[in-house]
Amino acid sequence: MSFSTPTAVDYVEDVSPGSGALPPRAWYASSDAASHSLNGDWRLRVSATADAEDDSFAETGFDAGDWAEVSVPGHWVLQGDGAFGSPIYTNHLYPFPVDPPHVPTENPTGDHLRLFDLPSDWPSDGGAVVRFDGVESCARVWLNGTELGEFKGSRLPHEFAVGHLLKPAGNVLAVRVHQWSAGSYLEDQDQWWLPGIFRDVTLLHRPAGSVRDFSVTASYDHADGTGTLRVDSEVAGRVTVPALDIDVATGETVTVPVRPWSAEIPTLYDGVLATEGERVPLRIGFRTVELSDGLIKVNGKAILFKGVNRHEWHPERGRALDLETMREDVLLMKRHNLNAVRTSHYPPHPAFLDLCDEYGLWVIDECDLETHGFTEQDWRDNPVDDDRWTPALLDRAARMVERDKNHPSVVIWSLGNEAGTGRGLTAMAEWIHGRDSSRLVHYEGDWNCRDTDVYSRMYADHAEVERIGRELDGGTHRRRGLSFILCEYGHAMGNGPGGIADYQRIFESYERLQGGFIWEWIDHGIKDERFGYAYGGDFGEELHDGNFVCDGLLFPDRTPSPGLLEYKKVVEPVRIDGDGTAGTVRVTNKFDFADLSALTFEWSYQADGESIETGTLTVPPLAPGESADVKLPAPPASGPDGAETQWTVRALLAADTAWGPRGHVVAWAQLPVSGRQSTTVPASAAPVADGGRITLGPGSFDARTGELKAIGGVAVTAAPRLDVWRAPTDNDDGAAWQTDIRYGVLWRKFGLHRMRHRLDRVELSADALTVHTRVAPAAWEVGLRTAYRWTADGDRLRLTVSVTPEGDWTVPLPRLGIRFGLEQADAVRWFGGGPGEAYPDTKSAAQLGRWESTVDALQTPYVYPQENGARADVRWAELGGLRIEGDPEFWFTARRWTTEQLDAARHRTDLTPGETVWVNLDHGQHGIGSQSCGPGPLEQYHLRVAPAAFDFLFSQSS
Repeated sequence: MSFSTPTAVDYVEDVSPGSGALPPRAWYASSDAASHSLNGDWRLRVSATADAEDDSFAETGFDAGDWAEVSVPGHWVLQGDGAFGSPIYTNHLYPFPVDPPHVPTENPTGDHLRLFDLPSDWPSDGGAVVRFDGVESCARVWLNGTELGEFKGSRLPHEFAVGHLLKPAGNVLAVRVHQWSAGSYLEDQDQWWLPGIFRDVTLLHRPAGSVRDFSVTASYDHADGTGTLRVDSEVAGRVTVPALDIDVATGETVTVPVRPWSAEIPTLYDGVLATEGERVPLRIGFRTVELSDGLIKVNGKAILFKGVNRHEWHPERGRALDLETMREDVLLMKRHNLNAVRTSHYPPHPAFLDLCDEYGLWVIDECDLETHGFTEQDWRDNPVDDDRWTPALLDRAARMVERDKNHPSVVIWSLGNEAGTGRGLTAMAEWIHGRDSSRLVHYEGDWNCRDTDVYSRMYADHAEVERIGRELDGGTHRRRGLSFILCEYGHAMGNGPGGIADYQRIFESYERLQGGFIWEWIDHGIKDERFGYAYGGDFGEELHDGNFVCDGLLFPDRTPSPGLLEYKKVVEPVRIDGDGTAGTVRVTNKFDFADLSALTFEWSYQADGESIETGTLTVPPLAPGESADVKLPAPPASGPDGAETQWTVRALLAADTAWGPRGHVVAWAQLPVSGRQSTTVPASAAPVADGGRITLGPGSFDARTGELKAIGGVAVTAAPRLDVWRAPTDNDDGAAWQTDIRYGVLWRKFGLHRMRHRLDRVELSADALTVHTRVAPAAWEVGLRTAYRWTADGDRLRLTVSVTPEGDWTVPLPRLGIRFGLEQADAVRWFGGGPGEAYPDTKSAAQLGRWESTVDALQTPYVYPQENGARADVRWAELGGLRIEGDPEFWFTARRWTTEQLDAARHRTDLTPGETVWVNLDHGQHGIGSQSCGPGPLEQYHLRVAPAAFDFLFSQSS
């Protein structure tokens, strides 16, 4: 049975927010009123245009038996193996012509159907609403053939009254979803374009006298330790908080002694809002947010954000996240010492904010607004400066604020991101300030701080941030009186970000600087059999921004990257330093609110990377900001003579917490006691030429070229020779729009990826074999004179590499060291930095110790292959039957493919293990920086071309 009903599509290009939806209100997870989830399997028909099909599918009795099935929440382009279209990734370019509010005729449209019966115990009285928590980008809704309305605002809730339309069985909920609409112009965030019903759909019973909207105001007076509670409710009722002996009418104010809420001590009091028809659980956190002395203060104290920007992402389900995935995010943040989240660039699933309340995270809640693509026309026709769009902007602001206003974790409202400036943003700020004076307002694009309460920037370099901290940046009078945050910095794309420890030192040096938010939380790779994880362009997009969508501290499967481990170390809330030789350690509490009573401290004494003795360290429960000098025990007498020794001191959770187990390491430090002693190898063996071979101690060389062929019984398949190339990282290559020097680009220009090695001569002396070469790129006159001098005693072979630059070198080197090949190697042991990778400006988290791995496990699986896996400050390493010692310490890398193969790869699946294990022993590495969308490495991390000499000692491992 079918019907023919004309379809209307004018609403798709209407700049209004929609029609028919109920006013926004506070979201809550549960109540004693009945609810029924409409998540699950829905029927789907995808059309190429908005008007390809009439409205008959919404009628009761329509036969959709031949339609496909998809999961809701979900995106249709991530289901059906491509049958319903493909994802599109752009950073800021609109993937359709910029002609607001018009969108292309080619507008993928998904008709969704859900048939449902009411639960048998569904109440027969009262009303009901159907709530959509997120639909991209425009939806028109019917129930049982009656149109309810249509809406835009993809990441915002919309409710419709449906009680008069429900029947006990055979209800038909029909939703037509358009990928493109006028609303798309307001949603140009740096992410995948993914149409669909991607958040929950819920039927809510509304009893007579049920709770509608309500506001919880719970402030804290840090001077007297009291909290003041007031719950204003659209429907009168009572508020009870048993733990505080509170039982008052709505609208009444009560002040009682309380424990405050903070991100560090997230104290919540359970309460109930009861009206005639409904009981809603409350989780109340008492805290006061204010702008005082130009600083962002909570409960009377200026706070330091150690934050991250978080897009919602799952590698298979896109932005359709379940509660456990959201909880996993929050737990990972807490376990890595993060204390804040900016919800880039839209309000998250509301349950995520419940988790932030529960576990403790400061939240900048950002509106679903970005018009970044208008930069291509100098912001001409930008909707935020066009009065026709202002109602839509105000609707988005209201739906965010009203939904999330009762969360203590939300301390700042953000108007949106990268939308230029204009009257619409001012209107939003004025509305928010008038609606909620208990929080501050943020918007990075407002550099003059006309509408905002904090000076916010993205990717300002270290020097500029320090100038701002010293109040030398100028600006308007209002801006000069406000604190500063980096709402985005440390672009975590590929290997990196580098330099965040340097940022943190600046943040902690100036009161005006209140921290920042790393970009971003997770790589947005889409799981794909072809590539492992797909990124922009892998689905044949007309316009795309490649792997710029993979710029997170987590890999797509939520494995922490080295960048997250580095960030954890950089922002750890306990500073441990001191003089290991003096046997004293200074412990400083860097929390804003918590003392150290929840932590226990332990020490270990290590000799040559092995722990000799361990014990506990008694540290007083220092208050925030306090320090104490604590005496370490006497060093053990049992250590080996001449060993390199150090203390390692760790701060650990003393007991299980909501977010971490007992023994979880919160902070650590290593304090050197005695340094490393150089290994002496007398040149007691003489080189012996025999036909085409030269032997020197355990070494066997080609007589013509001087190339090493074997060390004892270990075959060397590619002889050691100078190597200066690394597969450029995303941060080496930088971004095309940047005006700063992009060294990855220059390295290729100057041919450092195709260096030629010229053999000048092979010299034999009484105690050495020396090979003289010149290493240089084609087409340029610069070069590196390189001498390899081999000496030996009976069992060990020493290589001294001497490098002398020639010509005018105007660029630093990617790396400087030697590379060679081994026929077989798997297990790896080393004494040096570990357990993970590190580079000159990303090595805060590298601990000196003895570590074990396999060659395969040494690799860091960046979605876009690039230089990775170096271990820092290595004293010695063993693999493939060889032991290698360095003088001085070296960077160690081993992989089953060449640097050139790594450089050529575009996805993980492009890397095929070969028969040779390639080993790099580097005297130096260039820093990493953050230039994929920020500054490059600081000058002190540049590997400048200069004369260099370094030694390696080779022997067969036992």
